Amino acid sequence: MNFSFIEKHRKLFSILSGPYAALVVLLTICCISSEPFRDVTNLLNIVRQVSFSGIIALGMTFIIIGGGIDLAVGSLMALSGVFAVMTMNSIPGNEVLAVIAGIGVAIATGLVGGSLNGLMISIGKIPPFIVTLGTLSIFRSLALYFADAGLVSCKIGLFAKVGSLSILGIPLPVITLLFLTLIFAVLLTKTSYGRYVCALGSSEQVAKFAGINTKVIKFSTYVIASLCASISAILFASRLNGVSSTSAGTSYELDAIAAVIIGGTAMAGGKGSIWGTLAGIFILGIVSNILDMWGVSVNLQGAVKGLVIIIAVLIQKKERN
Repeated sequence: MNFSFIEKHRKLFSILSGPYAALVVLLTICCISSEPFRDVTNLLNIVRQVSFSGIIALGMTFIIIGGGIDLAVGSLMALSGVFAVMTMNSIPGNEVLAVIAGIGVAIATGLVGGSLNGLMISIGKIPPFIVTLGTLSIFRSLALYFADAGLVSCKIGLFAKVGSLSILGIPLPVITLLFLTLIFAVLLTKTSYGRYVCALGSSEQVAKFAGINTKVIKFSTYVIASLCASISAILFASRLNGVSSTSAGTSYELDAIAAVIIGGTAMAGGKGSIWGTLAGIFILGIVSNILDMWGVSVNLQGAVKGLVIIIAVLIQKKERN
């Protein structure tokens, strides 16, 4: 065994050991207790279902490591999806052009929304909780207004085909989730940008003294999270061939925050792991699925998820002490 490699990456192993150990234990219990759970189709379905909120969670990891929070990503996802579908429906003659335009509008909506949040927080110095609580309502209200508080269905057949794409039996949303996990993991651990984000979350004042442009770094984390919300919106809308302005993205921000916390990222900021967030995403998806398999009331599932989050925070606190 290469002990030098282990020592070099000791911090990473310490962050990942908790969530992945919990994931293995949870998988073992679920596989033993429920035969339908072990079915490959069910396992693939779990991964596909969590991919949409999971992609958002990857972006949320940067914000929380940087010492911030974003409550508006779920509403921004809905708004991006509504604008994307409406754009595609307005270009009925050329399906390829319609899909490209729709994707472009979704991405642009996310970048604008994230930039607004980032500017108010980094330049305006308004607390992230207040800013994103406000934009949560604004983005959702805009989605409801433009969609007449209903479902916006896509009339472009090509877009629906995008949602059903798969490679070697793996759905496109899952592939996207894994691809972004790899890219963001490299960005966080192998680049100066990742070190700057961690420094920002550890101490913004110290980071300033070290010559880091904390305003730019803080701004960029909100743009990354909003970009992830747009990508999720595109995949979500193509999967369902439409977007509900009332329910799309609802509570996704809470699921994203929960996945990040369960994955070992400190709520106070300064440290965290993209791979840990991926484990947190899967843990939440498995918990929801197995509760259905066990016949637990839907009304109680939120309580179980809440307990999982609290336990994860308590474990983090114990490790810090």
